[in-house]
Amino acid sequence: MKINIIGGGPAGMYFAILMKKADAAHDITIDERNGPDDTFGWGVVFSGKTLAKLREADESSHAEITRNFEAWDNVDVVRGDQKISIHGNSFSGIARLRLLKILQKRCEDVDIEIRFRTEITDIDSFKQNCDLLAGADGVNSIVRQTFRRNFQPHLSTRPNKYIWFGTNQLFHGLTLTFRETPTGVFAAHSYKFDKTTSTFIVECDEATWNRARFAEMSDETTRAYLADVFASDLNGYPLLSNNSKWINFVLVKNDHWSFDNVVMLGDALHTAHFSIGSGTKLAMEDAIALKQCFDNTADVRESLKDFERTRKPIIEDYQAAAYESMLWFEHARDYMQMSPIELAYVLMTRSGRVDHKSLKRRDPYFIAAYEENVSRKGAKAQRP
Repeated sequence: MKINIIGGGPAGMYFAILMKKADAAHDITIDERNGPDDTFGWGVVFSGKTLAKLREADESSHAEITRNFEAWDNVDVVRGDQKISIHGNSFSGIARLRLLKILQKRCEDVDIEIRFRTEITDIDSFKQNCDLLAGADGVNSIVRQTFRRNFQPHLSTRPNKYIWFGTNQLFHGLTLTFRETPTGVFAAHSYKFDKTTSTFIVECDEATWNRARFAEMSDETTRAYLADVFASDLNGYPLLSNNSKWINFVLVKNDHWSFDNVVMLGDALHTAHFSIGSGTKLAMEDAIALKQCFDNTADVRESLKDFERTRKPIIEDYQAAAYESMLWFEHARDYMQMSPIELAYVLMTRSGRVDHKSLKRRDPYFIAAYEENVSRKGAKAQRP
């Protein structure tokens, strides 16, 4: 089978690797508009469940990924001078560039051609010259745009602003930090992804962003401003930029996932807010699911229909939970009157995927402290 893949990110490369493993006779080419060392952002996160799926799908790349990752089991919620830790969570972080390099090397090992700095403009002709065309070309997908009448996409730009930095301050756990300033509330999502560096994503609502006048600031001034907001968290380390720009999250959905011999994967097909997980995780799980559909039948159209039938309900559930989490952060200012432990509890249960019972199973000490706080407040309210 001749397979053309547009997009050399994790979704495209991982799908290529799995298909080539399944049948070395497949003729697979990946076209990527960026260079092999171009990457935007810093670290990506995988859950323990995702890593188990990656191990089962391809042990060789899993071994390299786990050799390079940083693991933790705690979520830390920081507000004011207090930090609340919730344990029993399984997460791992890896540098995005390191992940790309691992997958690039794996493609080379199994004889998959990656044509970097190649922009495919005539997508329709490209489609005619292969048995399968996979669009794995990200949020701004040219494949989705070209065949929008077939995929029927729905894109929603959210109001909050966010910017993705790095820092040499190490956050030993997934850390959610809230800082109140005269201009408004800033939230930081941070975690280490190697021995020296952490991801540091800053998010705020549009009113806060406007009051701070970020539109008038240079990159250097923006980093200095936010480093001052989070001075007590960064411990003197600067924020590091990698083409870091303020952007709005774009929620991507598609009524249809494929047509004829064309399918999409990853962010081109769907997005989920970064506060609940990694788009990279979903992209690589897409690749696994699509490959499994080809295990069941060699018929391209039947495999693509099976992919949508089996995978779409899973993504819709995930997106629903991510949507609740996204809404929470869009209204984070409304929760700042809570005590730190109340804030931590509401944060952990915000998406509906984690409830009181599962939290108690993960970290009984945290739940005991939370219940004591609730009981104490209730007793205080009943006093005459």
